Amino acid sequence: MTREDAGFGRSRPLRVCLAASGGGHVRQLLDLEAAWRPHEIFFVSEDSGLTQTLRKDWPVEFVTHVALGQGRLGAPLKMIASAISNLFQSLSVVLRRRPDVVVTTGAGSVYFTVLISKLLGAKVLVIESLARFEVMSAFGRIAGPLADEKVLQSPALSKFWPNAPVFDPIRRLEGERPAKEPLLLVTVGATLPFDRMVASVLELARRGDIPERIVIQTGVGGFSDPEFECHETLPLDDLLGRLRKADIVVCHGGTGSLITALREGCRVVAMPRLFERGEHYDDHQAEITGAFAARGLIEVAHSTEELGEALARARAKTPVMATSDPEALRRRLSERLEGWSRRREG
Repeated sequence: MTREDAGFGRSRPLRVCLAASGGGHVRQLLDLEAAWRPHEIFFVSEDSGLTQTLRKDWPVEFVTHVALGQGRLGAPLKMIASAISNLFQSLSVVLRRRPDVVVTTGAGSVYFTVLISKLLGAKVLVIESLARFEVMSAFGRIAGPLADEKVLQSPALSKFWPNAPVFDPIRRLEGERPAKEPLLLVTVGATLPFDRMVASVLELARRGDIPERIVIQTGVGGFSDPEFECHETLPLDDLLGRLRKADIVVCHGGTGSLITALREGCRVVAMPRLFERGEHYDDHQAEITGAFAARGLIEVAHSTEELGEALARARAKTPVMATSDPEALRRRLSERLEGWSRRREG
């Protein structure tokens, strides 16, 4: 898809900022492409393998990673320094780009982009992350008051935003899964290393409990082993190619990683990052994996021994294919953008 195909050069399209942290937040915006394609768009996100891939087809502005959870994990000075850097980067982006509309799935790294755009007159549409099933995200709590439109993806969150429409996108897929190889792919996601999960896989491999060939995406600076094929990052096309071949995927509890693996027909075993171990800013990944497991889509493990047991269960059962089907949300977004465009023209 080229910029011309996307609607650049058309008369007075909306300037739409697609703001999301790396990983699953960005993937959710990509799923909504049909709604934002007719407009003059640009992404604001963190620098990652996924967002670098986006730059082939779309304008992308990078901002520094920042999250409230950095303070909870004992790095308040780092959080403050990152926030200051992010603030000035976001201000520069918004003043140069002057968006008419900001569409965001969160999280902390794009808060200043949303805030500054709102102060300068942009419309704001906040889509609460698919990663949240029971408890509203911190981003949703602080960005919600700025929103002209709020959208939920879990009915349980209606208690927080009673008037927001709900679009639950998880759908099972029918049909045959792609042809698979005896390959186990480990992926930690686009943002943070996850050494505990990688080390658990390697321990099981050395015991002889993993007969499949192993490929590991470790995250930047993550733990690796020269005896195995390890990559800090994988471009999106490369990752998708490996997922199509992989029989089993072991991943963290990020929604984007889970959905992408399920869409490719992989047997999925997830190990959620835990706040008490300093692996994430809260325990929302345990909430995500619990919800996916309750739907019968994945197996969940919290330790090396549990991982071995979960892999055995995954091998023994019929693989399940699932996807995020955001068609209803796409229609809602398209209608909202069209409405804002008509008002501007009027």
